[in-house]
Amino acid sequence: MEILVAVIGLAGALLAAFAAGALIRRLRDEPEGWLIAWTVAAVALCLSLGVIAVGYLMGFGSVTFRLYQVTGSMLAPLWLAVGMIQLLTERVPPRFLAWLMGIALTIVAGTIMIIDPLKSTEMGKTLPASSSFWNLVPSYLLIGVHAVAVLIMLAMLVVAAIKWRSGDEYDTDNLHASLVIVPSGIALVGAMRFTVPPLFTTALLAVAAAAIWYTVLRPLAPYEDDDEDDFDDQRGAPVRQESPMPAGDRSQRGRGAMPEQRGRGAMPEPVPAADLPPGPPRRPTGLGDLVAEYRAGDQQVDYAARMVPPSGAGPSTGYIMNGAPPQPAPPQQDLPPQRADYAMPPGPPPSGPATGMFYTGSDVFSPAQPQQQPQPQPGSSKPSPNIYGLLTVFTIMDGAGEAFDRLAEATVEAVRRGEPDTLVYVCHAVKSAPLQRIVYELYRDEVAYRDHQRQPHVERFVNERQSMVLATNVIELNINAAKVVPLPTAMF
Repeated sequence: MEILVAVIGLAGALLAAFAAGALIRRLRDEPEGWLIAWTVAAVALCLSLGVIAVGYLMGFGSVTFRLYQVTGSMLAPLWLAVGMIQLLTERVPPRFLAWLMGIALTIVAGTIMIIDPLKSTEMGKTLPASSSFWNLVPSYLLIGVHAVAVLIMLAMLVVAAIKWRSGDEYDTDNLHASLVIVPSGIALVGAMRFTVPPLFTTALLAVAAAAIWYTVLRPLAPYEDDDEDDFDDQRGAPVRQESPMPAGDRSQRGRGAMPEQRGRGAMPEPVPAADLPPGPPRRPTGLGDLVAEYRAGDQQVDYAARMVPPSGAGPSTGYIMNGAPPQPAPPQQDLPPQRADYAMPPGPPPSGPATGMFYTGSDVFSPAQPQQQPQPQPGSSKPSPNIYGLLTVFTIMDGAGEAFDRLAEATVEAVRRGEPDTLVYVCHAVKSAPLQRIVYELYRDEVAYRDHQRQPHVERFVNERQSMVLATNVIELNINAAKVVPLPTAMF
């Protein structure tokens, strides 16, 4: 039996050492009060279990008995209780009083337990009972420490349950941790206070160390917020953040933080665009902005306050609109006359699918001449620098896909029939994102684009899509090189 208790004590000491190491690693990034308190408790349990292992192998003495009692019977339950206050209390006064009580009792009780003479110093290799060796003052001090620790842990368990009933994910984690720490702490006090078999006492000390390690690794583990931070970096736009902190840091994110500092679980209020600080100019690079805008829907961004573009400005690169109609273009003084050498071919127009609709402008030809492939210009084949391009990414509402596709199909058909200066007008579906549509547009020049904006079918498209679109990302394009041929049509 003595060997078994020694083995359990040694294994428990190693477990408590691992728990203390995990807490110390967390403390380097998160100087939280509950981490500090439970680090003290884990170190105390490690020393107490180590002393038990040594005592059962070599015998107990005055020094080993005092060390076992100070660490396992006084420090461990006391600082488990202090850690519970630091974890669950959001106001400063109770947390400060907890620190004051813990430090005062540690100094006073520890000093008395170290210097007070024992009733006897004759001990064997069996775990000595505290009542057989402590005098009156240390004995009553231990009773007081145990009573305070048990009352605090029970009160904090009730507080955790009350917070959990109307709380968030942090409160659920806190209740989970309380349900692990409080029973093990109370059982530890009972084992040290009353006469129980040494094997049971040693096992309860090891269980308390395992409870601390479990809570650090599971319910109170850092949240992984790397993905959110990556999206914020890609967007380059101002985003409401709780505080500048490393990913997964709990120092200002709910573990004893004030309510206004709590991050995950407490949804941020919608932030009007007027309250956001101006960000640096950015140039989106592609679908990264689309994903960021789609994720913005989970952050309750106030799109209603951001739907109107700046006055007098056209669609800027990466500007977010909620299906708002574009600003009226300034009146053009010297618009070129409509080109008369273009007309539509006779017969019904080709039709295409609702998503992936097309119009390339290559089927427009002069009625006086047969349709023929455009002849390459002599010299360079570089596209005209006047070509004006746009890439618009729509994130549509769930369930509005078919209605949006029908509206887009009608718009593409009207563009095909009546806009000869629109060179490319394509609506794409995104295979990996069913709630996204991409419209790719090329115009002969910016004048043609302004003329496109004034068309009735475009105004209808802009107005009717507002109820279907969650976010819009408009990217202006310059054409450096291109090859455009007629797209194959679907025959029905």
